Amino acid sequence: MLIDSHAHLEMKEFDPDRADVIERARAAGVDGIVTVGTNPDLSRKALSIARRHENIYSTVGIHPHDAAGADDRSLEVLKKLAQDPKVVAYGEIGLDYFRNLAPREKQVEMFAKQLDLACELNLPVVIHDREAHEPTLRMVRASGVRSGVFHCFSGDWAMARQCIDLGFYISVPGVVTFDRSKVLQEVVRQAPIDGLLLETDCPYLAPVPHRGKRNEPSFLVHTARKVAQIKGLAWEDVALAAAQNTRRLFRISDPALK
Repeated sequence: MLIDSHAHLEMKEFDPDRADVIERARAAGVDGIVTVGTNPDLSRKALSIARRHENIYSTVGIHPHDAAGADDRSLEVLKKLAQDPKVVAYGEIGLDYFRNLAPREKQVEMFAKQLDLACELNLPVVIHDREAHEPTLRMVRASGVRSGVFHCFSGDWAMARQCIDLGFYISVPGVVTFDRSKVLQEVVRQAPIDGLLLETDCPYLAPVPHRGKRNEPSFLVHTARKVAQIKGLAWEDVALAAAQNTRRLFRISDPALK
């Protein structure tokens, strides 16, 4: 019933027990996982994991933290990887003006080039936006991309409405379970259910009651339950709607319809 729309199973934190993590997700009712690449090497690893599991899909992209070391050759590698049918989106791409691990001008350069490449490949995009709401939205608007998701959404309802009006989804992470996350909770309250995805962003941002631990896809149920509480819906209905939205965005067929 659940789909984790944004995980990082390829990261080293899962190297010791990746198979167990995937099995726990299945046992918890997580029917699908999208594992998201952040540079050429990790995109290749994400795709390798996806190829070995029917219900796992991957993306390719260069995260803004990795922008400084990227060049056109990196994009050529990703373009080739993206030809695989298990690659369902381009990303994680965007701007991060909070940590600034790459120069801002390099982040902007790589973001623009990757938006163009996503258009060329006809893939939806997975957007990373941290403390860069206005420039991120401006660049997305200027691009030809009109399909994607603002992952781990951190803006307010006014921004969320702009994203939805552009044809993008809003993805809700485990942060929504934190007491201090009043702005995100208000976004969830106001956003239409057909505009929302659910994600873990694991190994980061574990929801309550696992806050502070390594996150994993099996914890997604806690995020679904919190969203349901905020919206006054049954959590199963939230899980089903978010899963349908994820399948629609990433063009993943529903095995129940086969």
